[in-house]
Amino acid sequence: MGIAATAIITDRFVPTAQAMAQMSGMPGFPFAVIPHPISHNNDVELRAKAVSAVQQCVAILTQP
Repeated sequence: MGIAATAIITDRFVPTAQAMAQMSGMPGFPFAVIPHPISHNNDVELRAKAVSAVQQCVAILTQP
C-alpha cells in the first residue's frame, strides 16, 4: 500500500502539479492547496494559510 503522502501547493500551481502527477502515473494525487501568493503575506495571513494546509493534509493523510 505504501506510505501516505501529499504536497502543499498554491492554487496557481494546481494545473502543473496535476500534470506532474499524471506523468508520474499518479492521476488524482491529492494536494493541499492554499491561495497564491505567499511571499508577501504578513504573519496573520501566513498562519491562516498554514492552518488550512494542515487541516487539508490531515484529511488527505487519514482517509481510508
